[in-house]
Amino acid sequence: MIGLPFLTRGRKADAPEPALRREPPVTAGMASAMAVEPSGTRDPSPWFGDLWAGGQSRVRSLPVVTPLAAQRHATVFACCNVIAGDLAKVPLRLYQRMGPSRAEPVVEHAATYLLNTESAPGVAARVARFALVYAFALRGRAYAYAPRDGAGELTLLDVIRPDLCGELRDGRARFYAFEDGAGIQRRAPSRAMVHLRYMAEDGWTGRSPLQVAAESVGLALAGQEAAARAASGVQMRAVLKMEDVYEDDEAWHRNARRVRNALIDPEANGIPIIGATDDIKSLDLSAADQQLLESRKFDREQIAAIYRVPPSKLQMLEHGVKANGQQQAIDYKTDCLLHWGGFVEAQLALGVLTEAERRAGLFFR
Repeated sequence: MIGLPFLTRGRKADAPEPALRREPPVTAGMASAMAVEPSGTRDPSPWFGDLWAGGQSRVRSLPVVTPLAAQRHATVFACCNVIAGDLAKVPLRLYQRMGPSRAEPVVEHAATYLLNTESAPGVAARVARFALVYAFALRGRAYAYAPRDGAGELTLLDVIRPDLCGELRDGRARFYAFEDGAGIQRRAPSRAMVHLRYMAEDGWTGRSPLQVAAESVGLALAGQEAAARAASGVQMRAVLKMEDVYEDDEAWHRNARRVRNALIDPEANGIPIIGATDDIKSLDLSAADQQLLESRKFDREQIAAIYRVPPSKLQMLEHGVKANGQQQAIDYKTDCLLHWGGFVEAQLALGVLTEAERRAGLFFR
């Protein structure tokens, strides 16, 4: 680009000398800033549930919502897959503002190659961007290691597993402890990291949409588990109480088989004949329970609303017809993709571009 010689690869002579880079040592103040009281397992502290479980419902019988458990729900996976896939399949271009209403693409920049061709040795850029956005949508946070060489140019964009990356702080400075793709334990400052976070109340601590709506998502997971148990055919249908005074075990088993056969006998027409001391307690779903499970059909609509994904994009075709397909596509772009893509563009610019490049008008689109 004309006017920015330090942004063009291969022109080292025109580039200014890079400033000395010194990694600050880990001090006791940093350790004390991250110190928390230990948590037990019988009565865990609130921070333990918020950090690892995504929040427990007030109804203790509902399953705990974690990212791994939530993505087993097809609608959660579909939402994250659609958002990450659609944002990864389009090029992420780097532009420079040349005036109030004009911007030109920047080609000779390391970020253009790393974000569209090969992000790390052997890792396609599309794979890395999909992994980043998928973790961002599912967990509310995603990380990538973006180191620079002695000339200040990016060398790679290494995606880090979110559950294996720890955040440290020293005042307003942030540091990240993680294992990179080469298996090396590193501690990097924020200027060498890409940190995507969603719904960060303090600007740094990301929250997953599933964590915020943990009770609704837990109810959806509970309904799915109940349906899975019903489909497996191994659930108990009834509890039978029989007299426990018999001559021998053979007599007890013979009477148990008689009552069981009476329950499953199609000729009984729903009226089994049992003994005077026998008692049967049915475990089948009541009409109210069946109505509750039937009403859980809108679980997928709720999850789609959490991710701002139109139902038609998730193949819920009962919510639209072919005549309004174009409008649904417009709504998907304006309400969903621009929402998630805006966060990705802004936070990639902070992690990949230097302050001088951002002040010079460079931005991602």
